[in-house]
Amino acid sequence: MKTYVAGVDISYDRTTYAIVDLRGAIIAKDSFITNDYPNVNDFVAHLTECLVMFFEDHCGYDRIRSVGVSVPSGNFISGSIVNSPNMQWSGVIPLAALLRDRLGLAVALANDGHARALGEFTYGSARGMKDFVLVALGHGLGSTFFSQGRVHLGAEGFGGEIGHSCIVEGGRTCGCGRQGCLEAYCAHNGIIQTAHEVMEESSEPSLMRSLTDLNPKTIKECCDEGDALAIEVYRRTGYFLGIGLANYASVINPEAIILSGGIARAGHWLTDPMEESFEEHVFRNIKGKVKLLPSVLTDMERDVLGASVLAWSVKEYSLFI
Repeated sequence: MKTYVAGVDISYDRTTYAIVDLRGAIIAKDSFITNDYPNVNDFVAHLTECLVMFFEDHCGYDRIRSVGVSVPSGNFISGSIVNSPNMQWSGVIPLAALLRDRLGLAVALANDGHARALGEFTYGSARGMKDFVLVALGHGLGSTFFSQGRVHLGAEGFGGEIGHSCIVEGGRTCGCGRQGCLEAYCAHNGIIQTAHEVMEESSEPSLMRSLTDLNPKTIKECCDEGDALAIEVYRRTGYFLGIGLANYASVINPEAIILSGGIARAGHWLTDPMEESFEEHVFRNIKGKVKLLPSVLTDMERDVLGASVLAWSVKEYSLFI
């Protein structure tokens, strides 16, 4: 009996892979820089080589049942990365098939929001819930929702793309090419753009003006120092995020919305205005009834564990054994 699977999380900057056992224990884990491989074929070749060596070093190739892959803009139905607005590879990339052909093992692929939701459902904040939303806040803004204990993918596998719903008519241009998307205001680049706008609107001193690396983490650190303009950046971000989540909740009526990803670590600077905006805009019949929760898993744990859940769900296949 094959008692291990591999979970692979491909993010914009780093690819992490792990061996996970039947009980969800991470046996071993390693990573490499995603952006070192701008050609997707080179990336697949390197990932395959890493995985094969990793399997042999830690448990033996013949004990790996299957592989699960979490990646932004991944589509579970097709097994492909589809027109990612943020990844360095363009177009439609049949990544699951490419890995399966090289590894000779079954491969399941889904977008990072889907995999993270599986991780939360199986091991984290959503354990025991049947109706919930997982929102991933990072370079992009992804989400997945569970209905009656099952993930909702939609007809083509793109269900839950709240980040590309319009929040401001005629607003900022998003990486997807459309204007006014929630992602353009509440993900990594959008927060940086808000910071520049806030500083341009005011002559007030700010620690942000002297930052050599202006990003959501350093802006949060300025908030911790009491910087009024930095606090305003997250107030605006939280306001828009609250509207987006209120619209989401009003449509699907979840028990909870779980926030994950690096931007969620901004803490109360983000969540206080978000919760206020959420309660202001949500459908009145569910006002006060939807829990807004942080993830209890670390990003790396949740992502590789979610990918491992994908791996267990796919039908076993081996080309060589």
